[in-house]
Amino acid sequence: MRPFRFAVFALAALVVLSLGFALIPAEEPEPREPSFSEQARAAALGDALDLRAAGMHAASSGAADPAALEPVVTLLTIQARALLSPAPESAPAAPTAAGTPSSPGTPQGAAELVQALAGSGTARVRDAETADGGMARLLAGTGTAQLLAAGRLAAATGLPAPQAIPGPNEPDSDQPGPDKAAGAQDAVPGPGSAFPCPSPSPSLAKEGALATAAGPQQALAAAVAAEQQAVYGYQAALPRLAPAEAGPASEFLGRHGHLAAAAEERLRRACGTAAPQQPGYVLDPNFLAAPAAGLGRLEAATLSAYGDVVAVTEGQDRKWALSALQSAAARAARWGADFGAVPGLSLDVEQLPSLPAGTGPSASTVPAPSSSGS
Repeated sequence: MRPFRFAVFALAALVVLSLGFALIPAEEPEPREPSFSEQARAAALGDALDLRAAGMHAASSGAADPAALEPVVTLLTIQARALLSPAPESAPAAPTAAGTPSSPGTPQGAAELVQALAGSGTARVRDAETADGGMARLLAGTGTAQLLAAGRLAAATGLPAPQAIPGPNEPDSDQPGPDKAAGAQDAVPGPGSAFPCPSPSPSLAKEGALATAAGPQQALAAAVAAEQQAVYGYQAALPRLAPAEAGPASEFLGRHGHLAAAAEERLRRACGTAAPQQPGYVLDPNFLAAPAAGLGRLEAATLSAYGDVVAVTEGQDRKWALSALQSAAARAARWGADFGAVPGLSLDVEQLPSLPAGTGPSASTVPAPSSSGS
C-alpha cells in the first residue's frame, strides 16, 4: 500500500502544481520599439492630420482665404490617407521620428500654416534619406508636395515664400560642369580600381551575385531615358514658346542635360550601361500646339523614375535622387502640370483607407487631384 499511497500523493501534488502554473499569468513581452521608418511614417501622419485640421480651422474662422486653403486641405487629406498604417485603429499614438520634431503648436493663420507646411515638408524629405525603400519614396513625395504647397499658399496670400521651397533648377551635389562631364568616364570604377565591377559571368549570375545591383541599375537607366526624352522635348518646344516662356525653358533644357549626364555617371558607377540614346521620340499630338503644357507633362513623367531611384538606392545616390525629384516637381508646377498628392508615387485614391472618425469632415470624400504620370 505504501507505493500506492505515494503514487496518489505524487499525482495530487502534480495536479495542484500544474493548476497553479496554469493560473499564473505569463509575463507579457515588452513591446518592440518601432523601426525608424515606422516612426517617420507615424510622425508624417501626425503632422499631416494636424496641418489639415489647422487649415480647416483657418478657413472656417476667416483667418485665411478659404479658396487658397482648399487645395492645401485636399492635399493633406490624401497624404494622411496614404500614410495610414494597414490597421490604423490598433496603431499606437504617433511618435515623432528621431531627429525630426513635429511643428510646435497649432498654426492659427496663413503665415503660420505656410511655415508649418514648409517645416513638415523639410522633415519628411530629411527622413526619406534614411527610411526603408518604399517608405522613403512615400516620405519624399509627401515632403516635396508639402514644400510646393507652402510656396503656392504663400503666393496666394501675399506672404514671402519660405527658404526651404525647392527651385526648378535646384542644384545637386554632383552636377557635372564642363570639365566633369567630359571626364565622367575616367571617374567610373573599373577593373583594377578600388571598387571594381563584378564580372557578369554565368556562374556569378547563377549565384545571384549581381541581384543586389539590378534594382539601382534599372531605376537609374530609366532616369537616364526620362532625362534624354525631356531634353528632346525641350529642344522641340523652344522655337514654339512665347518669349516669356523661352527663357525659363532654355534654363530647364540645360538642367536636364546636366541631370542626364549625372544619372548616366551614377549608372556606370553601379556597373550598369545606359541604352543608346534614341534619335527621336514620339511626342503627344497636342505637344506642338501647346508646348508649355506638353513640357509640364514631360516633367511630371520624370517623377516616377526618380521615385524609383529613391526607393532602391541609399546614401549619396538617394540624396541626389531626392534633389532631382524636388526640382522636377517644381518645374512641373512652373508649367502648370498636375503631379498628384505624392510626386514620384502613383496613387489610386479610391483604394486608400478612410481617415479615422474624429479627424474632421470629408475625411474620405475630398476630391483628389489626378496622379497620372507620377
